[in-house]
Amino acid sequence: MASPKHVLFVCTGNTCRSPMAECLFRKFVEEREDFIVGSAGLSACKGDMANSHTLKILKRRGIHPAGFSSRPVTTGLLSQATHVFAMTRAHLDLLEEGFPEFAGKYFLVREFAGVPETNESKDIPDPIGMGPAAYDEVASILESAIPRIVSYIESTETP
Repeated sequence: MASPKHVLFVCTGNTCRSPMAECLFRKFVEEREDFIVGSAGLSACKGDMANSHTLKILKRRGIHPAGFSSRPVTTGLLSQATHVFAMTRAHLDLLEEGFPEFAGKYFLVREFAGVPETNESKDIPDPIGMGPAAYDEVASILESAIPRIVSYIESTETP
């Protein structure tokens, strides 16, 4: 059996986008034992709950993230990760600046969403304060990207 892939999703506060990505990804690979998935935030406080809109979006998809709590990005998390997916170009830049030794692991989620790339579409939009429709949009983008992310990880796996 291949070594487990450790996937880490990164956003700002680890209460909206990255926990949503973590939970949606976990559901997508739930029948598999070769993926370990988590999330963290570049400005996260340790122990915050996921945003209530995020929880509602996940609940509608049959996902109940019991026990989730936010956590900051650390050297330890990045060293364990095999693939790190940032929500925005700014997140990616901060990862590259703060933790350059792991730069080969960093990717933008939106690169896998299957939409033509423009300046406006490089980032997963931040839904905070934007209401339920913004969270639905984020979930839709993530659901489009996740199968491609899994395929990419599998195609780049080293024996």
